Amino acid sequence: MAVDATRCPLCGAANECGAAAGRERCWCFDVAIAPSTLAMIPTEAKGRACICPRCAGAKKPEPDAR
Repeated sequence: MAVDATRCPLCGAANECGAAAGRERCWCFDVAIAPSTLAMIPTEAKGRACICPRCAGAKKPEPDAR
């Protein structure tokens, strides 16, 4: 299975990865991500795709617009 470096391997949303966008830094360099969250990343995506800020707990989920 191919890994998309721009998508979160946990939820499929855009991961806002700075490295995948060609920048030197990524938002994830400045946050602590729980080991239990990191453990959920599929083996094939480890080291190849960042999780998104929401899955990392860095951003609160957007409320449903209903």
